[in-house]
Amino acid sequence: MFLFDLKCRKGHVFEAWFRDGATADRQIADSKVACPSCGSAKVEKAPMAPRIGNGGRKEAAERKELATKATLLRQQLTELREKVESNCDYVGERFAEEARKIHYGETDPRGIYGETSDEEAQNLTEEGVQFAKIPWIPRTDS
Repeated sequence: MFLFDLKCRKGHVFEAWFRDGATADRQIADSKVACPSCGSAKVEKAPMAPRIGNGGRKEAAERKELATKATLLRQQLTELREKVESNCDYVGERFAEEARKIHYGETDPRGIYGETSDEEAQNLTEEGVQFAKIPWIPRTDS
């Protein structure tokens, strides 16, 4: 398949696909190609730069680069999880409650982690409780 730039007599430029150059010439001569802007069947090939494909190498390289970045990010998040788990106390669904106790001095300061709802997280933020949401990577050592 070949892509050609075409131009109608009113100067509108548009693209059309053809099986080959001869098919394009024949359909244009037989007025079988019309301008999508004005409907004119008086069209001719417009000057265009050839599009030379790279055999998909660029796309393959981009996919490989993204996969490499994703692998690195996953590794970093896994290391972060391990560091949090080894240095902080797991408080489960009591996270918001424990974070408030630490914030208001009701218990000794310490690193904690756990779960909380989006609503509770918003409430903690509004109260000025400092915490961070971490994208938690599931364990793969099953």
